[in-house]
Order: sequence, then structure tokens, then C-alpha cells
Amino acid sequence: MNHPSSSSSGPDSSAAERTPPEAPDLTLAEAAEAIIFAADAPVSSSHIARSVAEVTGREPPSAPEVDAAVEGLNDTYAENGRALRIKNWADGYRMVTRSSLAPFVKAYYVDEQETTLSRSLMEALAVIAYRQPVTRPEVDFVRGVNSDYAIRKLMEMDLIHVDGRADSVGRPLLYSTTDRFLEQFGLESLQSLPTLREVQDLLDDPDFDEERAQLLQLDREEGVSVDLLDEDSSAPTSEEADAPD
Repeated sequence: MNHPSSSSSGPDSSAAERTPPEAPDLTLAEAAEAIIFAADAPVSSSHIARSVAEVTGREPPSAPEVDAAVEGLNDTYAENGRALRIKNWADGYRMVTRSSLAPFVKAYYVDEQETTLSRSLMEALAVIAYRQPVTRPEVDFVRGVNSDYAIRKLMEMDLIHVDGRADSVGRPLLYSTTDRFLEQFGLESLQSLPTLREVQDLLDDPDFDEERAQLLQLDREEGVSVDLLDEDSSAPTSEEADAPD
């Protein structure tokens, strides 16, 4: 007499075969590390939480939970002497190398041209950073010179952007800093900027006098080169530069 087979031919076993295996139970720290590593820009805690919830189908972790996971990663990196750290820049997390390893990274990118900010660009950027949103005439007033060239270059470098128009006569454009500005200067937010008193204390430091003299000399040399550049370019005339934006 034939007995029912005990092989996996029944409907229940077939359904079991069609059921995909469960995804590995990865930790929040592992998920956050992978996302931050893969991202091209700083990633916020909320973005990490949404990504984790989408994959796991669970409630998204809270911001403090994500922050704690990232802090744990940094502790692990430090304990094991790893080259990596995770920094909070521009209200988001980004993976970077330790500052002590910068010479090795620079040597690797020896063929890359390093982009630096001249004194005039730094002056204009500082005024915008501390007084934003601000108009170009206001930047000109603080610096005492025309800032059209500096603002144009800062916009090309994506360090500032147009942030609307002022309500004053002519409705001039308003300028503010970008997230790239925070990222490039290693700032978590604008609240991380040094206070004006701290800046003044630095300028009043006797040890800074020699460096300041060198910067002034470079500024004078730069002024000559910029004038020559403007003569060969299609820069606006003085009448156009003074016209309302």
C-alpha cells in the first residue's frame, strides 16, 4: 500500500520555498556608516533614519539614536587607530580622514590644483557670513571697495548664493552663504562661527602683526593683477557696477 509521501511537495512547503529569506539583522551603526560613506554630501540624521525605516519596514530611529550610533562609530575608529572620523558639517554627517593624515592625502592628489581664497574674497565672504542676508552695496560699504568681482567669484565657487531681494529702493539682490561654505570650513552651522570679539582678539595679537603685514603686501599685489584682469575681460563698467541689481 502506498503511503503519503513526506517530501516537500505539499502546498505549505511550496509556499515556504517561495518565501525569500529574511534580510540580515544589521545594526543602525552599520547602516549609518554605509550611508555616510556612500554619500557625496553631508547626510542629516533624519535622512539616515528614513533610509533605515524604508529598508527594515520598522519605525524610523530617532535623531538621538542616530547620533549615538555615529558617536559609537567614532569611538570605534579611535580605539582601533583608524584613519577615518565622522564629522557633523552643514547640519549633516560626512566621513573624513584624520587631520594628522592630511600630508598623505595631499601627496596622493599632488597633481590636483588646490583652490585657495584670496584676501579680497575672504573679506567679502566674511562680511556675507556675519551679516547675511546682505546686499552688495552693504558689502561694499563694510569693505570700502567695490565687491562685484569678489561676489561673482564666490558664487562661481558655490560658497554664496542669491537669497531673494531686499525691500529697499531698486530691490537689490540679497546674498547668503551656502551649505558648501559650512562644509568647506568644517562648521556644523552658522552658530559655529567665531564671534567678532574672538576675531578682533586674533587681529590684536602681536604675533599676528607680521602675518598681517604679509597679507597686506599680497593684497596690494593682487589689486594690480585684478586690475589687469578686468582690463582684458568683459567686466562691467563703473556705471554698470553701480546700477541696482
